[in-house]
Amino acid sequence: MSNNIMVRRIKAAPVITARAAGLVGCQICGKVTQLGETRCPRCYAKLRSRDGHSLQKVWAWMIAGLIAYIPANIYPMLITTQAFQRQEATIVGGVIDLIHYGSYGVAAIVFIASVLIPVGKFLVIGYLAWILRRPHKLDPHRLHLFYEIVEFIGRWSMIDVFVVAILVALVRFGILATINPGIAAVCFALSVVFTMLAAQSFDSRLIWDRIKRG
Repeated sequence: MSNNIMVRRIKAAPVITARAAGLVGCQICGKVTQLGETRCPRCYAKLRSRDGHSLQKVWAWMIAGLIAYIPANIYPMLITTQAFQRQEATIVGGVIDLIHYGSYGVAAIVFIASVLIPVGKFLVIGYLAWILRRPHKLDPHRLHLFYEIVEFIGRWSMIDVFVVAILVALVRFGILATINPGIAAVCFALSVVFTMLAAQSFDSRLIWDRIKRG
């Protein structure tokens, strides 16, 4: 019983941020310094308590990534020419072809890397940016966990670009055959870069500033 009471007291305790305590943390090395300092005394990086334009940057990069992601799924990712026959394959079309030929494992990798991960990043980043428009009563630890997940996935986002290489490797070439990436490959790469910039532009410290008191 005593442990439960202690946990409840911890949860009920007010959240004191570093900013409220007159401190600022370096986003490069993590050293905590008195608020008002312009440079980190350890790594000499520029100190900034909050990014006032963080949400605007997030929305801008996310919308740009979404605009690039739409043609990446509409236009062909690969253009194959063999025996004077031209074949075009989109991302979803490539997944369907892989399933048709029995390559279920590769199809799952392509589908997760090219569809689930990008759409998941759009949803999570958009959800966080939407919630932080005004004070919220949600669990800040859970919101920060969502942000950490997006950050972790963002480190592996460029695996999406290798979808083209996977599809190329699975094509059986004849004597006369050429394969070229379509415009969707460029759009896909741009979408990945834009979503990574959206995640990096998000100031996670806003999660703790926008907690609704009372």
